[in-house]
Amino acid sequence: MSALVIGIDPGLGGALALLTSDGALVDLDDMPVLADGAAGRRAINAPLLAARVRAWGAGQAFCELVGPRPGEGAVGAFGFGRSRGIIEGTLGTLGVPVVMLAPAWWKRRVDIGPGADRKDEARSKAIARWPAMADKFARKRDDGRAEAALIGAAGLQREAAGR
Repeated sequence: MSALVIGIDPGLGGALALLTSDGALVDLDDMPVLADGAAGRRAINAPLLAARVRAWGAGQAFCELVGPRPGEGAVGAFGFGRSRGIIEGTLGTLGVPVVMLAPAWWKRRVDIGPGADRKDEARSKAIARWPAMADKFARKRDDGRAEAALIGAAGLQREAAGR
């Protein structure tokens, strides 16, 4: 495994986090999204995602395993699935192996309580873990950054445990 890994929160409000193999947070970037999807809908832009991943040179990625959510309509579910496909396809094309981590699994590893709406808790945990980068998690909309970084940290724990 390369000395660098990427944590990915795959939503349109998600983000990418670059970590060293010992869990130091190196860089963060919001998910590259443009309004170039069907009917002008926002979608992950694969070329911009590929450029970021290539520039970082990581040897492994950890991404939240997403699927349809209760009460979500067909358009929303399809869009979320498309996002996952773009991420997996981009990483595969670049030769970066990706491990999908179930939300409940990675959240337990970084001590986020159960329940759907724990975005502020994720920001708080990220600030506590990486205080030198606290300004990167300061805004409410920075929850994707926090989750991406914590997904990366949980993935590193998984690798250290030999799974």
